[in-house]
Amino acid sequence: MYYVKTSSELVYNVTKTSSFVFHIAAANTQLQKTIEENLFISPFIESEWFQVNDFGYRALRLKAEPCEFTIAYNATIQLSPETEQIQFLNEVAHKELPASVLPFISPSRYCESDRLGRFAWKQFGHIPSGYSRVDEICNWVNANIDYIAGSTDASSSACDVIIQSAGVCRDFAHVSIALCRALGIPARYVSGYAVGLTPPDFHGFFEVYLEDRWYLFDATRMAPTSGLVRISIGRDAADSSFANIVGEATMLSMKVEATSAEPDMIYNNDSPVSTA
Repeated sequence: MYYVKTSSELVYNVTKTSSFVFHIAAANTQLQKTIEENLFISPFIESEWFQVNDFGYRALRLKAEPCEFTIAYNATIQLSPETEQIQFLNEVAHKELPASVLPFISPSRYCESDRLGRFAWKQFGHIPSGYSRVDEICNWVNANIDYIAGSTDASSSACDVIIQSAGVCRDFAHVSIALCRALGIPARYVSGYAVGLTPPDFHGFFEVYLEDRWYLFDATRMAPTSGLVRISIGRDAADSSFANIVGEATMLSMKVEATSAEPDMIYNNDSPVSTA
C-alpha cells in the first residue's frame, strides 16, 4: 500500500453558454481509494458529480455562461495493487470470459482490431500466450511508434498511427489495444494520472484481462505502471476524454501533477500490477 497525490488545474475562456463534463477525479475501486479530495471552481459555478457506470469512476458536470473560469482538483489516493508473477498470467478462452469483459474484445472507433488480425497473428502469434505476448506488443509499439506531440488529432485511429509511425500516449494505447483484441485478448483504455511522467499531463494507457482480473500496461514506457492512478476506462479514448464540451470555449492553460512520498515502492516494482 502506498499513497499518490494528484492535482489538475484547467483554465477556460467561455464565449457562449457551454456545458462541460470533466473526467478529472480519481476512480474508486477495490484497490484504489480516494482518501481526500478537493474541488475549486472560480468564479463559483454550480456543478454536480455523477457516477458514469459500474466501473467506479465519476464525472463532473457544469454549465458556464461567458466568462473565464478555473477548475482545480486535488486528491490523495491510496493504491493497494495486486501483483503477480508473469508466468502465472495466462489468457482466458473466449467461452470462459465474464460477460462484463466481452465488450472489450470487439473493434471500436479508434481500435480497429478487425483490420489488424493478419498483421497481429503474423507479428505476435509465435509469442507464448499470456502476459509475455502483451508485453511484446508493448515493446513493438514502443519501438515502432515515435512519440511526437501534435502528430495526431481527434480523428486518428490505431491504423492511422501504425501507418504514420507516430503518435502520443492515447495513440500508443489505441494501437496496443487493437493488436491485443485482434489476438482475442480483451483490452480497454484507461485515462489517469501518472507518477514520474515528463512533462506532467493526463496520461493514456491500457489494461488487459488475464487469468481473472485486469492488469495495467503502458506502451509509452514513460511512467511505471505501479504509479498509474486511474480516472476512467472505456473501449477507447472516446469514452475517457478529460473534458467534453458542448458550446464555445477555449482552454487557456492546463497543469497536471502526480507525486508519491514513497517512490521506491513505485519505481522498484516490476511485477504485473492490477488496481481494478
